[in-house]
Amino acid sequence: MGTPPFAVPSLRALYDRGHEIAAVFTQPDRPAGRGQAPRGSPVKRFALEKQISVEQPEKLRDPAVIERMRELAPHAIAVAAYGKILPKALLDLPPRGAINVHGSLLPRHRGAAPIQRALLAGDTLTGITIMQMNERMDAGDILLQEQTAIRADDTSASLGERLAEIGARLLAVALERLERGELIGQPQNDADATLAPMVRKDEGTIDWSRSAAELERAVRAFTPWPSAHTMLHGRLLKVHRAAVASRPSPAPAGTVVRATGGDLEVATGEGCLRLLELQLEGKRRLAVRDFLAGQPLREGDELG
Repeated sequence: MGTPPFAVPSLRALYDRGHEIAAVFTQPDRPAGRGQAPRGSPVKRFALEKQISVEQPEKLRDPAVIERMRELAPHAIAVAAYGKILPKALLDLPPRGAINVHGSLLPRHRGAAPIQRALLAGDTLTGITIMQMNERMDAGDILLQEQTAIRADDTSASLGERLAEIGARLLAVALERLERGELIGQPQNDADATLAPMVRKDEGTIDWSRSAAELERAVRAFTPWPSAHTMLHGRLLKVHRAAVASRPSPAPAGTVVRATGGDLEVATGEGCLRLLELQLEGKRRLAVRDFLAGQPLREGDELG
């Protein structure tokens, strides 16, 4: 059970290792692209390519869905970023239970956006947790964990790709060890739990009153979606890459304090943010030197 690109390596790993995949459950097709035509999820496209049966129920609590799962009679349910809450009737159905691939070191960052929240928090370490699912969100027993360092230039895209590969490998190992009766879950410490709620589109709006360090992390966390963005002369301006500038400034937050050559620095609530790669509404993505060559921007101009 999975939907986005993060889940594809897990499905591929199970397929490549010869597991019998009774069916793939994924979200219903959604409008995508300029024409907003319905498009299947990355997991669906992989499954169809490998001629695996695909199920796309709108509601998992539908009795017909529960009955369909009974017909499939899985030994285990493997879940990776499916995007729906599994009811108890499904969790209890397979003898080995439902096993989830989660993109953090639980109990830290329980929720839908562990990768983005780890970047926003300034964590230097994250990882994958394979857990036995229960009715509480990401609170089941831990089966396996593996750590990885968060790099200084990681975005949610690059970190997500790395974690997806780790998760795929751990999932395959966990299922094989469970089948042999070699894996015993360890309860989580709820006192150490933090929450990682789903990212909202409006979170990408840059609040220049925050510190430069916080904003630099936000730029990376919100790449590729929803993109960190601000306003320039009444037009949307996306910030694709940024760095904390070495010098502070007494200028009001959001004020351009340097705009020359390949340097564009903006005052924040604490320090300055150096903008490195930008995209003005309706234009292509540009390195800041090329952006400044075609866009009148002077010291004292205000963003936001």
